[in-house]
Amino acid sequence: MGERPSWDEYFMQIALDVATRSTCLRRQVGAVIVRDRRILTTGYNGAPMGLPHCLTAGCHLVNGHCIRCLHAEQNAIIQAAYFGVRTEGAILYCTHQPCNMCAKMIVNAGITKVYIGGEYPDEFALEVLSTAGVPLVLVSLPSGNQEPSNTMPADTVSAVENPLDKA
Repeated sequence: MGERPSWDEYFMQIALDVATRSTCLRRQVGAVIVRDRRILTTGYNGAPMGLPHCLTAGCHLVNGHCIRCLHAEQNAIIQAAYFGVRTEGAILYCTHQPCNMCAKMIVNAGITKVYIGGEYPDEFALEVLSTAGVPLVLVSLPSGNQEPSNTMPADTVSAVENPLDKA
């Protein structure tokens, strides 16, 4: 039996496992919301309940971003609201740094700290979290795991035409 993982490594490994449920063709992201070392909810990036996923319908790209999917952090926060689970004072573990929209949701959900396994190029998200006093901590991933880029090759992503582009 190997060395026992720290709590941060343990929850980050769970976030990595949750990411494997993602239906996004571009990046697989997982999130876990924890309070008092107990998992409250999990989330991964994918389409809203009952709607077609990128796996079956292709990505709906607008300005280089897929708008079909909810982000992992959003899904974890929504799951908490859906099931009546309080997130105030909780900690979020996510395989990637949150974007600015997720950062704002994290602040409003009362989450007090965010651990990430990899960075994401969104400076405003960093500003939102910093201004709100929510620390962002980069966690070394458990041995055997690499940085969670999980980006699929471009030729596997099929874009859906945006009708607004023709207007």
